[in-house]
Amino acid sequence: MRIALFTLESLAAAEAVHAFVARDPARIAFIGLSDPYRPAMGGMFGQMRRHVARSGLRFLPYLAVNFMLPGLLRRHERLSDLARAHNIAWQRVRDVNGAETAAALDAARPDVILSFHFDQIFRPETLARAPLGGINVHPGLLPRHRGPIPALYGLADGATGVSVHALAERIDTGGVLAQQALALPRGTSASAAAAALHLAAVPLVEQALAMLPATPTPAPVLPYCPFPDRTALRHMGVPLMRLRDIPAALAAPAGGW
Repeated sequence: MRIALFTLESLAAAEAVHAFVARDPARIAFIGLSDPYRPAMGGMFGQMRRHVARSGLRFLPYLAVNFMLPGLLRRHERLSDLARAHNIAWQRVRDVNGAETAAALDAARPDVILSFHFDQIFRPETLARAPLGGINVHPGLLPRHRGPIPALYGLADGATGVSVHALAERIDTGGVLAQQALALPRGTSASAAAAALHLAAVPLVEQALAMLPATPTPAPVLPYCPFPDRTALRHMGVPLMRLRDIPAALAAPAGGW
């Protein structure tokens, strides 16, 4: 099975994505790395202004290590270097539904698209370029906690886990192929939870791939969980991240925001 892997280089999923690729690099036909500073999202400063206006300054460290600063990754952890080491075609993706991505998929001829901590939405015509469609790793227990940071909502609700589901036109509504609840230690930060849940997803991805071309029944559509505002963050009472969540080579003594 040839896989087109789409991801965002970040601390939230680096270990998990590397573990998945290492299982069988020969089956990875293409790696698409989302450009976190793409103009369509307002660039880095535009995104920062928007997030600060909504969630406050304390949200920025979490946002940085999970979405916006792939430079925090040590060089041997970067997927671009992993792709080069295994001669896997790769490119930065500004528009997953644009002409450049379409050409890359046509050249790679994948059987399936795998979205693994990817922050762009696939249109049906993009998914159609892979005969088996696409699947997505969601670090939450769907149909609960649809949205960009399910680990945070899962910690707040005391219901953490991971799901692998079929990609659908509406965010996080495709049928679930594999799912596992995973209890996390008390006091776990949202950043650490995201990393642990993505890592737990690796064997579930294998289960889901083995099930294709299954078409699971779509789950009920529950409310979307967006990036939280200041009030929501206070009510959740969940630490967003701690310095010890950053790799040892970069970490200072443990603390928290």
